[in-house]
Amino acid sequence: MDRKPTVDLKAIELLVLDVDGVLTDGRVILHSDGGESKAFNILDGHGIRMWQRAGLKIALLSGRFSQATMRRAQELEIRHVVQDCHFKLPALKQLLADLGLTPEQTAYVGDDLMDLPILRYVGFGAAVASAVEEVKEYAAYVTSRRGGEGAVREVIEHILKGSDRWAGLMERYLTQP
Repeated sequence: MDRKPTVDLKAIELLVLDVDGVLTDGRVILHSDGGESKAFNILDGHGIRMWQRAGLKIALLSGRFSQATMRRAQELEIRHVVQDCHFKLPALKQLLADLGLTPEQTAYVGDDLMDLPILRYVGFGAAVASAVEEVKEYAAYVTSRRGGEGAVREVIEHILKGSDRWAGLMERYLTQP
C-alpha cells in the first residue's frame, strides 16, 4: 500500500469533496420530466457549516453535472463548485492555483477510481466506508460511515479535532442556557 505519511492536520485549509457516493449514497433518481433527485445528509451539512465557521475553505468536485448539487452548494454557501469534470486532478490543480494553496494544505474525500489521482496528490486523502477497495488502499483515513450517511461530517470532525479547532467550535453549543 502506498499510504501517505501522517500529515499535520493544522496545515489543512481546504476540504474538497466528491459528491456522488460521498455527499450522497451514490444513487441518482431520474424523474420522467428530466429532473433528478439526490439525498444529502444533514449531519454532513452541519459539519460543512462548522468547517466554514472555523474559517476554512470548501469545494465540491464532481464528475457529473447536477442541478441538485448546485442547489445544495447554494444552501451551504459553497463558493467553489466544479462539475462535469472527467479529469479531476487538473481541475483541482487549477483550483489550488486560484486559491493560492498547496496540495499539502488540501484534504479530499472520495469513493471511486477517478478520485485516486487526487487522493495521491493532496496532503490528506480520505475514503468513505462504501468506497471501492483501491480508493481505501490509498486513503490516509477511511470513515466508518458510508457515503451519504454522515461520512463527510466524520472526516470534518477528524480534521478539526486533530488540528485543535474543535473545542473552539463547540463553545457555541455548550455555553447556551
